[in-house]
Amino acid sequence: MTNSGNKQSYTWVPLALAAALVVGVLIGSHFTTQRSNDLDRKLNNVLGIISNEYVDNVNMDSLVELSIPEILSNLDPHSIYFSAKDLQAANEELNGSFSGIGISFQVMSDTINVIEVIPGGPAEKVGILAGDKIITVNGKPFVGKGLNPNTVKDHLRGAKGSTVKLGIRRNNSEKTIYFTVKRGDIPVKSVDAAYMIEKNTGYVKVNQFGRTTYDEFITALGNLKEEGAKRYIVDLRGNGGGYMEMAILMANEFLPKDQLIVSTKGRYRRDDSQVWSDGNGKYQDAELVVLIDEFSASSSEIFAGAIQDNDRGLIVGCRSFGKGLVQKQFELPDNSAIRLTIARYYTPSGRCIQKDYKLGGIDNYDNELATRFKNGELYSRDSIKLDKSKMYKTAHGRVVYGGGGIIPDIFVPVDTSGMSSYFQAVLNAGLMQQYALLYSEQHRASLKAIKDYKSLLRVLSDNETLLNDFVNYASRNGVPARWYYIDQSRSLLLTDIKAFIARDLLGQDAFYPILNRNDRTVEAALKALNRHEATFPIIDSNLH
Repeated sequence: MTNSGNKQSYTWVPLALAAALVVGVLIGSHFTTQRSNDLDRKLNNVLGIISNEYVDNVNMDSLVELSIPEILSNLDPHSIYFSAKDLQAANEELNGSFSGIGISFQVMSDTINVIEVIPGGPAEKVGILAGDKIITVNGKPFVGKGLNPNTVKDHLRGAKGSTVKLGIRRNNSEKTIYFTVKRGDIPVKSVDAAYMIEKNTGYVKVNQFGRTTYDEFITALGNLKEEGAKRYIVDLRGNGGGYMEMAILMANEFLPKDQLIVSTKGRYRRDDSQVWSDGNGKYQDAELVVLIDEFSASSSEIFAGAIQDNDRGLIVGCRSFGKGLVQKQFELPDNSAIRLTIARYYTPSGRCIQKDYKLGGIDNYDNELATRFKNGELYSRDSIKLDKSKMYKTAHGRVVYGGGGIIPDIFVPVDTSGMSSYFQAVLNAGLMQQYALLYSEQHRASLKAIKDYKSLLRVLSDNETLLNDFVNYASRNGVPARWYYIDQSRSLLLTDIKAFIARDLLGQDAFYPILNRNDRTVEAALKALNRHEATFPIIDSNLH
């Protein structure tokens, strides 16, 4: 970025996921102040005493490796240490491909928490979900204080074709659920789907903000525009973030010149910045709706906040995660790295959307999403606790709130219609994904001429045969038929099964066009577009 008075014109931006920390002896550096020198000597003394006097021989390198994460854990939930091996793996996940089970995770409260399931990957195919907690690996407990990202990846990654058995704890299941996952090549692709959802409406699903996200996104928009799209739905549900740079580039495409996209404020002036749109975006006049949910975080919230606060489009869905901290990365001499929080970011209206990580400690922070679920927030907008002391106004006067995520303009509750104990049982067991994979393998040769999801839906039009076949499969695999509940979930079951079959036969691009047919959040977005509610200026702040 380059300075222009108090503004910074948009040219290039630092990466959001970056890190910097110097801890004296721990990384071989010396602070310049007397206080830091004293700390340096104290740490050297402690390590020297341990090395010379402790009752057992101590691997000092291992002790330092264990100490750095513990130091960072006392700062905030997002400052983190990566060993050299972990850093390589983290970079692979955003920049390349690797062989593993296809999840993004974070070790929180001594437990592996599944943050994201990579679409089309091995874990997603057997039914592992975002929010799951991995508690056993190959029949052995895999929790506790000794758990770290490096150990986790050593167990989850492996040779292509090898298998790993995982024990999963899921919020809606009292029993441990087991999955056997066959490792495979994990493609790193940011845009899961881009298709014409209506005559003049393009839909784009973005799953992360990786190195190639903007290029994929702008290509998708261009292709949709050629197909006749004049308005767009950008789906960021489940998108946990990534590079801030990509969110800024994407927002810039929709904003007129000199609109603030995001600002950062840190302890030192050097960490303060403002990024403004340059007016070169190709979609400044297109109507826009952005979809978010409780798993939309970080860069997703930067993009959604820029669109909402500039009254450039509507935000539809549930309140987002609430990550408003910026990390900066420094690689250490041994090729390890620290990602340290050095600033908070603010949306154009001045909101910091970071949720509280001090009240109740780190455990409370980790369990905040579960608390939302218990408090009914996912089912009722009225259950969202708005902090009236953090009221802000958008460019055209609509009221928005800071202090814990982006609150949508149009709230859509979690859809419980069609849910039943039977559906929950087959979902928890991953049977729909497993059945779809089996069906695809059995019919791949006969269906090889099928090239698009519409043609496949015609082949799968015999709903009774398909449903009965699935119910029999589920019965053979531990979930007996209960037709009262099956009929209650009939539409949901058929939609999901067909979507999984389409994905296995035709790829990820065929998955969302089927799944979205019964998606209430997508329906709400289309209704808003058809009523031209995404066309501003609109002063009414009660769109929901």
